[in-house]
Amino acid sequence: MDDPDESTDGTDRVAALLEALTRAEKLRLVRGRDDPAGTATGYLPGVERLDVPAYRLVDGPLGVRAEGERATAFPASIAVAATFDPDLARAKGAAMAREARALGQDCLLAPGTNLIRVPHCGRNFEYYAEEPTLASRTVAAAVAGIQSADVVATVKHYVANNQEADRVRVSAEVDERTLRELYLRPFRAAVDAGVGSVMTAYNRVNGTYMSDHERLVGEVLKGEWGFDGYVVSDWYGTESAVGAATAGLDLEMPGVSPEGVDEDDAWDPGDLDGEAADVFAGLPDATKAGLFGDPLREAIETGAVPPERLDDMVRRVLGQMGRIGLLDGEGDGRDRRDEGALDAPEHRDLAERIAARGTVLLENDGVLPLSADADVAVIGPNVDEAKLGGGGSSETTPFQSTSPAAGVTARADGEVTVARGVPRVPELSLFDVLPFVGDDEGDEDGGDDGDRGDESGPEPSLDGAAAAAREADVAVVFVRDRTTEAKDRDDLRLPGEQDALVEAVAAANDRTVVVVYSGGPVELPWREDVAAILEAWYPGQADGDAVASVLYGDRDPSGRLPVTFAPEDRYPTADERRYPGVDGRARYAEGLFVGYRHFDAAGVAPTYPFGHGLSYAAFAYRDAEVVDGRTVRATVENVSERAGREVVQAYVRPPESPAVERPPRELAGFATVDLDAGERRTVDVDLDERALGRYDPDEGWTVDPGTYAVELGRSSRDQRLAVEVDVGD
Repeated sequence: MDDPDESTDGTDRVAALLEALTRAEKLRLVRGRDDPAGTATGYLPGVERLDVPAYRLVDGPLGVRAEGERATAFPASIAVAATFDPDLARAKGAAMAREARALGQDCLLAPGTNLIRVPHCGRNFEYYAEEPTLASRTVAAAVAGIQSADVVATVKHYVANNQEADRVRVSAEVDERTLRELYLRPFRAAVDAGVGSVMTAYNRVNGTYMSDHERLVGEVLKGEWGFDGYVVSDWYGTESAVGAATAGLDLEMPGVSPEGVDEDDAWDPGDLDGEAADVFAGLPDATKAGLFGDPLREAIETGAVPPERLDDMVRRVLGQMGRIGLLDGEGDGRDRRDEGALDAPEHRDLAERIAARGTVLLENDGVLPLSADADVAVIGPNVDEAKLGGGGSSETTPFQSTSPAAGVTARADGEVTVARGVPRVPELSLFDVLPFVGDDEGDEDGGDDGDRGDESGPEPSLDGAAAAAREADVAVVFVRDRTTEAKDRDDLRLPGEQDALVEAVAAANDRTVVVVYSGGPVELPWREDVAAILEAWYPGQADGDAVASVLYGDRDPSGRLPVTFAPEDRYPTADERRYPGVDGRARYAEGLFVGYRHFDAAGVAPTYPFGHGLSYAAFAYRDAEVVDGRTVRATVENVSERAGREVVQAYVRPPESPAVERPPRELAGFATVDLDAGERRTVDVDLDERALGRYDPDEGWTVDPGTYAVELGRSSRDQRLAVEVDVGD
């Protein structure tokens, strides 16, 4: 047997370790434990005698969430997607990875990769888009960014985890074509980008739990796609030892029952009711753990699981450890901290740039950008705190943050008056009901403006807000929703009295601007009564500075909607059989017609279409042409007197066919371009490799012959030019 310490090639090193490891040691590497340092979300203890170091996994979709530590709170993933700029996703991924290394972590549990199917989903803010082409390009870039800094990326949650309601039991009933054309595509893009880890979802797909789904995990992910990393369960999301191991699950997390939960007791919500009960219903059974411990050992001894399967599991885990340099030297590899960077100035700048670039100008009746010397009333129940994100495993505690009130005050030359108007909208988090975490879990200690959560002063009132608005040149109202992992929103309305607040302020000042912080679509019943609306998503620690830079025109609002806004009864999931499901089954009967595809096919006008976003500049499109089968070209000119950024979107219309139903149009590609006033440039838009194709369950991906129209424009409903691509037999 080779000495594992003498191997220099990574593959040889792993092979030698597999020869040297005992079965008991191998089992140590496929089941998570408690981190003795108390910082990691997941932990593998390693094997000291063979210099296999510990391996630490940490939450990270919006920033590194290491217990008791601070890190940069980046904008939510949906805000990143709204930039339509994969380079920013790559930069954010690399920055988060550097911070993970600085905190002694080896693997980021990011990015979130599920499509936005249900507008109510409490975790939409962690995902990118309703559209697989946009999501795929963004996911691939995020993975590349994370792994460029020698940290393993984990895409999640594989697959069809599109709701938090009943997420630990519900079965997504979805046909093969829909899986392939929509929900699997971003995961495939991540695999093609070299992702090191894939996390299985809690839910079932067509009746089988994802941890035990041999076809989707073993056959599709590992076999068909050639994924060579490891597959990890969601926390307490392993359903069986034999079923999961033989299906292709490689690593159980966390593998131990949480402190304070008696494994002999039922997983009982006790006296919880209301929101807390709803959140609790979305939690996995934490008493069911350790299946890759003694149960897996016994299954191997009895032959129910081949010992070669255990070797494959360990090889995959060690392969990723070796890939990021953990097997290169002796000890536990913690010197990797020296190559990280935490709260670096460039990370702060990046967080602000993404937040500003992802802000979408939904409406503007000429009030924006604001004049620097305008007197402004800053109004809203939470204007004294930055909107960092939603609740759950993505919560991040920053070193500093800037509230909307502080950001506008710092930027304005005129007088700024602040009024809350209505009671504060409290944050919502699954950590509030977890029975096995400390009281400080998930706390967010906010930033450096010194007034976060300040309840001093007079009680907020609509009359006070209206009076402040009446005395100002412009009123800016900041409103927000409440979302968390483990619970979906009850409806798409803003919580509390915020709609009444906007209506009162708009009645007092006809130059009212509304800034919306939301994790996805919300209803805006007052939108025709206000002068402008900005959708800022969850902007993270740079909230106030980023939003102020857009309000005052320091940055052009170049964000575009990655999800359709519409009344909640107009979405295809309004049928309870589709969402939240009946008898434990959510039927994806809408098939391919999710988001804008549904509204186009149904001939229903949304409130704001996918891809929508206004600019302070104006753009003209000219001279479209087909360069080759994968690229279309057009000239874009800035016809305004100020610089701006345009997002050129290409949509494909397939040839009509009575035999095959297809969406009327599908996003095929996009490109961003910065243009000075009066400048014109030629823009090439590369079409996705699946742009003309469809999935046939018998033949696989296929392109039907005929003439395809490629439409270029500013949104799914705003097309400016069209060219044709002919495909022969």
